[in-house]
Amino acid sequence: MNYEILSAFILATAALAISPGPDNIYVLTQSISNGIKYGLSTTAGLITGCIVHTTFLAFGVSALIKDNDQLFFVIKLFGAFYLFYLAYKVYYTKVHIKLDSTEIPKKSLSQLFRQGFIMNVLNPKVTIFFLAFFPGFLFSKDLNTIIQFYVLGLIFMIVTFLIFSSIALLSGSIAEQIKRNTGIALFLKWLQIVVFSGIGIYLLFSDK
Repeated sequence: MNYEILSAFILATAALAISPGPDNIYVLTQSISNGIKYGLSTTAGLITGCIVHTTFLAFGVSALIKDNDQLFFVIKLFGAFYLFYLAYKVYYTKVHIKLDSTEIPKKSLSQLFRQGFIMNVLNPKVTIFFLAFFPGFLFSKDLNTIIQFYVLGLIFMIVTFLIFSSIALLSGSIAEQIKRNTGIALFLKWLQIVVFSGIGIYLLFSDK
């Protein structure tokens, strides 16, 4: 078991969870407009949806790459260039974090959990991202690939849940800082570019 790869995966996941995207911005706006527990409920729904994507990846991709090094290399190549594409898209987006908290209708905790789950499961971009991100971080030559994907999925969910929950708990302070300091949006934009590009480079040059 390669703990260096697992450590790199944890760091990459944390950086991705911190970088502004539709999910953590939605958690932030729900927390600001309706309260912390509503942000936490949204977070729980979003994270639970990751189980579906992990299962699809574990059983679908594991069967494809088993004893097929060439296909595994192609998947890693796809993952790297998809992440470069994401970095390119971020580079050409406007430097602005939109917090329209006043326009968000209030829903019950169960409704928000369900909505977060559905948002995640029905988003094809999440499936593509998991396919691009996870295979390059398989950490053992002996452990079953399905188990490895589930371990990575569990780590991804735990790290993301902790960071999204922190965003919900600190929503007031975060929103105030974003409104007061316009440089934060620029910093977060370049953080996304560096993270996507860095993971892409890692996938291209990793040995596995």
